[in-house]
Amino acid sequence: MKYVVILGDGMADYRQEILNNKTPLEVAKKPNIDRIAKMSEVGLVRTVPEGMKPGSDVANLSVMGYDPKECYTGRSPLEAASIGIELLDTDVTARANLVTLSDEPVYADKTMIDYSAGEISTAEAKVLIDYLAKELSNEVYSLYAGISYRHCLVIDKGRVAGDLTPPHDITGKPIKDYLPRSELGKNYLALMERSHELLKDHPVNIERIKNGKRPANSLWFWGEGTKPALQKFKDKFFLNGGIISAVDLLKGIGKLADMQVIEVEGATGNYDTNFSGKAKACIDALKGGLDYVYLHMEAPDECGHHGDLKNKIYSIERIDEDVVKPIFEYLDHSGEPFAMLICPDHPTPIATMTHCADPVPYVLYKSDIKVTGVDSYSERNAESTGVFVQSGVELSKRFFNK
Repeated sequence: MKYVVILGDGMADYRQEILNNKTPLEVAKKPNIDRIAKMSEVGLVRTVPEGMKPGSDVANLSVMGYDPKECYTGRSPLEAASIGIELLDTDVTARANLVTLSDEPVYADKTMIDYSAGEISTAEAKVLIDYLAKELSNEVYSLYAGISYRHCLVIDKGRVAGDLTPPHDITGKPIKDYLPRSELGKNYLALMERSHELLKDHPVNIERIKNGKRPANSLWFWGEGTKPALQKFKDKFFLNGGIISAVDLLKGIGKLADMQVIEVEGATGNYDTNFSGKAKACIDALKGGLDYVYLHMEAPDECGHHGDLKNKIYSIERIDEDVVKPIFEYLDHSGEPFAMLICPDHPTPIATMTHCADPVPYVLYKSDIKVTGVDSYSERNAESTGVFVQSGVELSKRFFNK
């Protein structure tokens, strides 16, 4: 039996007037997913446990079958694992975004222009982070470069501040109401203010501005946590598992779960990603002996955060044509029974440009079970079935149940 999860990060959304009261999933051309939905179990699943924030960390762990309430210790520690940072039990780590802030002279008066600094390239970001590491790192703080705008700060013998705001939650808003204010948080704030002084006139940013790009003119800390411990995927589910993603978070989960982390050339985490390459890598992994592949695509989520409706719809259509179609066709012709789960981790509505904890629609297909599903995959049709799964852990049980 083969198992494939196709995870469209942030794919679910709200109905929009500009779309004639439809959602991006309802207007996107996705004949392959819709065809599968006709012969699948379709319903809603709550991927974010009550009382937890609707981050991709919590939601993806949930869809993968790990209970976040039992194993989650923060987002940044998962990303640290991907970068290759060996955390001590006494370490605290925080995600360090390179962001674009507005030009007001007083730091607290600035506005969050872009949580990703214009999707800064990894090469440019490394130059900036290496420079900041020399200036800011000491016996307490260590700064590590990651991918694009996503980086990591490790605090020796640290404690969790607890009042850090994700920058993608405050796009276009003044930052003064979202700055860390606790005694521990003030340490982060001092580093953020210092980073701005160091970055604002850096040659990389001068060149970016010259070329019409947004400068990466500050660090922004969030997603703090402590060293995690995930049960090995094979020990938990008795399957050889792999994960395909462009983002550190998912790669970190894969490493901590001792799964095969599969790299794909041209995988960017946005709508320009190598969709076909990811599908091929999934098929090759299944041919190579993996029983389970978790294929994560960040593109719809990034488009949601940027309020980019056109490319969110485009991303859904590419997932359908370039990912779902070839993988389903390969499995269908393989002669081996298989199960496929298609779903988001959480909604990232265009209207709010951030995550929410609403239940998400899922399609669960099993080649050896005949089911009458729905005519097309959407939030509305999933709700109409009356099928509601209380957690990602419960959904994983349905997925693996023979």
